[in-house]
This record gives sequence, structure tokens and C-alpha cells, in this order.
Amino acid sequence: MDVLDSLFLSLTSQECTRRTPLSKGGSRRRYFRLAAGQGPSCIGVIGTDKDENAAFIAISSHFREQGLPVPKVLAVSDDGLAYLQEDLGDDNLYDVIAPGRRKGEYSPQERDLLKRTVSLLPELQFRGAEGFDFSVCYPQSAFDGRNIDFDLNYFKYCFLKESGVEFNEIILQDDFEKFKADLLACGGTDTFMYRDFQSRNVMLVDGQPYFIDFQGGRKGPIYYDVASFLWQASSRFSPSLREELLDVYLASLRRFASVDDAEFRSRLRLFVLFRCLQVLGAYGFRGLIERKEYFVQSIPAALDNLRALGDFPQYPYLDQVIKELCKPKEKPLEDGLLHIDIISFSYKKGLPQDSSGNGGGYIFDCRAVHNPGKYARFANSTGKDADVIQFLEEDGEVLVFLDSVYKLVDAHVQRFLERGFTHLQLCFGCTGGQHRSVYCACAVEKHLKDRFPQTVVKVTHREME
Repeated sequence: MDVLDSLFLSLTSQECTRRTPLSKGGSRRRYFRLAAGQGPSCIGVIGTDKDENAAFIAISSHFREQGLPVPKVLAVSDDGLAYLQEDLGDDNLYDVIAPGRRKGEYSPQERDLLKRTVSLLPELQFRGAEGFDFSVCYPQSAFDGRNIDFDLNYFKYCFLKESGVEFNEIILQDDFEKFKADLLACGGTDTFMYRDFQSRNVMLVDGQPYFIDFQGGRKGPIYYDVASFLWQASSRFSPSLREELLDVYLASLRRFASVDDAEFRSRLRLFVLFRCLQVLGAYGFRGLIERKEYFVQSIPAALDNLRALGDFPQYPYLDQVIKELCKPKEKPLEDGLLHIDIISFSYKKGLPQDSSGNGGGYIFDCRAVHNPGKYARFANSTGKDADVIQFLEEDGEVLVFLDSVYKLVDAHVQRFLERGFTHLQLCFGCTGGQHRSVYCACAVEKHLKDRFPQTVVKVTHREME
């Protein structure tokens, strides 16, 4: 019996008979829904750092004492690395407003949910800070210059350098120092900064917002959380909707503090820039370095947010670097381009045919990777489905495999571009052509589209046609 089962038994006096893994997003923490038979469920969490867990538990307890809508912690393991919390269900704000996100046009019902959520933010920031011992926060108690340095370096090393944009690190650092001083001058020493206030961390219970994943919270300025929510890269808020939501926030904020509208907006714009850079750093690390495809797909929207902010003449070199980074890539004509055909297949049904006639390209054997096909729960899933993706990425073997593939393929594509070749075929085979090969083909497709936008990439899943 593992620690979560033991906690569940101790809490409910029943043995856990249903355990469902839940998506962990960008976190290394693991989440499970636990239940006994058809009885009530709870969420089991296994963390990697007991201090991080302790921060969540302490913040949750204090917030609930303040009447704030967060899940109750039900049980904690002796070593502090695992705990059970109240199950808030499956209605996540990010998913509920998905139609609006996809269209960039939100329905009245979706707008109402967004307004309810943002109107509660000042409650978290002010009431959440009342009487709270910030020394329990993880990894530190307050937002300060080190936080800013960490996030700006995150952007510089994990995204900017990976982007290929040339820059002078010394001159850029000079602007970073000016930027840091301006952010710190905005104050914010008495309020709670959620740090990751975004729609994925909002659960809806009977239509009312509840908040999760606040373990990184600390004492800090209110502007950061407003920027996080209103400029979330994937939200695609129109300028008018963003203004509407900001007005709702400010109306709620005035219940706790006096507000100079012009000053607030000026400070907020600095934190929007800061948050945009921090998000790109995270997407660079999770996507370009760790090869997690969701984060790679999110980069264009994050760059759109950065591009829309306009000029920052007070930071001339940073402004120049941002403009270079945000330059729209020219869409080349189809004629004469390098066409890359990617095929997933089953070895049981033979090797794919070479459609170009040149007899070149690669065939990568994925069968050494841990096989989801061995498990009955994946029988009806493919390498494009979330459960298989989570299995493969958590196992990690496929990421090591793809890291070698990327290096080999990148060098080959670069050489073909230099020599003016027009076709390259990449094939990924596994036992059934359903799980590992499909996942790898999709991953390489997204990788090549991001790294070599001047190519034409086409994917065929032969056994799924």
C-alpha cells in the first residue's frame, strides 16, 4: 500500500479502489483522484519538496480561515511529501471558456465567469495577507530583486538564447537593472501575490470560482497577478474585454485601497512586460529545452502579447531585442521549399514507401521506448491523446530518444536547406503504429515547424488513415 492509499484509508476507513491520474501540466507534482467504490472522492498529491507542500497547506488553511474559496487539506503524510485535499471536480475555467479562447470572442456566460474570477482577486491579495505568516512561503517569503533577476535570466537563457536572436548580454543587462529598479519602486509589501493566477488554476464549483496551485505565493505587488490573468498567452482577450475585466478588478480593489487609475495602469504595464518575459522563459524551458509540445504551441500567442505592448523607450536595448524577437516571420512561397514528410507506421505492416523517389531519409525505430500498448487502459488511445502523452513524458524514455532525433534531424534539415534540396522523409515505427510512433511523429512535426518555418512539414499516420 503506498502513501496515498494509506492516507485515504486513515481518512475514510475505506480502502481506495479507484485511482485516476490527473494532468500535472508543467509541474513535477503528481495528482490523483482517489475514491472507494462509488463513494466521495478526494485528490491525492505527491510532491518532490516538503517545503513546497508545507507552503500550500499553510496558505490553504489560512485562506479558508479568511473565508476564501480554496480546497481544504484533509490529511498529510508524516514526511510531508504527500497529502489529500478536497476534490473540486473537473470544471476548470480554462476548459469551460475554451470556445471563447478558440474564437477570440467570449459569450456572455464566459465573460461573466471571467468577471467573477477577477473580482475575487483583491480578496485573495488583501484578505489573504491579513494575519498571514509569510515566512512559510516557498521558496521565499517576498517578491524582491532576486525574483526579478531569476525571471529575467530565465527569459534570457531559456528563450532568448534558444530563439537564435543575436544580442549583447552586457548592454541588455544594463536595461534589466533599470527595469528591476522600476518594478521594485512599485511597492507592494503588504499584499499576497498568487504568482500563478491564471484560468488553469481556477476550478468552478456550482459556477463559483475556487482557486488552486497557489503554493508559489508570497508577499508581493498586486500588479503581477493582474498581468498574469489578463495577459495569459492563450486567452486571446480582445483589448475591449481586457479593459472590461480590468475595470471589474479596479472596482473590487477600491474596497481595499484607494486607486489612482493612471498610476495603476502605468505600473501594471511594467508588470505585463515582466510577466510576458517570464512566461516566455517558462515556455522556452518546458518547450524548447524539455520538448513538451503544449508549451511549444503556446509560444506564438505569448509573442503576440509581447508584440502588442508597444514601445518601451526607457529600456532602449531591451526594446530593440524585443522588436527583433517579435518580427513576424515571412511566409515563403511553396515552390522550391524543402518538403519534409513524416510518417508513423507499424513494423508488422512493413516499411513505408519512399514517395520522392530519391531513396533517402530516416527510419527511426521507437520500439525500445516503454510501450503504452502493453496496458489495457491505452487500448483505444493513440499517441495524440493526452493519457498516452502523459504516460510517455512522465516515463521519460521517449524524451531521451527524441533528444537524439532532434539533433540528427536538425543538422540534416539545415544542410538540405543550404544545398537547396526539396524533399526529406522521416519515418517512425513501433509495434502497432498507434502509440510511440504517432507521438514521436507529432513531436518532430511541431519541433521542425518551430525551428524551420521556411520548410513545409506534412505528417501521415499510416495505420490511422
